[in-house]
Amino acid sequence: MSGANGRNGSRLAGVRGAGAGFGRVATLLIVHHTPSPNCQALFEAVLSGATAPEIEGVSVVRRAALAATVSDVLDADAFLLGTPANLGYMSGALKHFFDTVYYPCLDATRGRPFGYYVHGGSDVTGALRSIETVTTGLGWRRAAEPVTVTGEPGKADIEACWELGATLAAGLMD
Repeated sequence: MSGANGRNGSRLAGVRGAGAGFGRVATLLIVHHTPSPNCQALFEAVLSGATAPEIEGVSVVRRAALAATVSDVLDADAFLLGTPANLGYMSGALKHFFDTVYYPCLDATRGRPFGYYVHGGSDVTGALRSIETVTTGLGWRRAAEPVTVTGEPGKADIEACWELGATLAAGLMD
């Protein structure tokens, strides 16, 4: 690891994105389901990346998937999603989130950037496919490759999640 903050911070130098514009602070909404220590470690890594000292002018809002609301989504400029892979699919909690926000947010959030991470015991293929299907329907624009982790997260997995959080947040800087 390298960079000013010990975590590839140099990759963020000079990164500027669409931002919120007009002096408004941009908002990154992290919607997660963290039922296990492994999922918690990945969530903490994306949160740490999204709130790195180099990130300026971005508010990071975190919501458990069962607590996230339509207002949370409408107020956000970008989304970072996290889920375990359960029985070959995204978690029921993340599915409930999508069911809650899909139609109320369909037109208003089209084109907004998103990223996601998935943790599974052995296979995450179905979870990836299901998230891609729903986000494609919403018209969200994937701003980073998904991070997929099977088994216990290693150092490279934690770093990839940190980078995912930092990338999504940096993309919102004016």
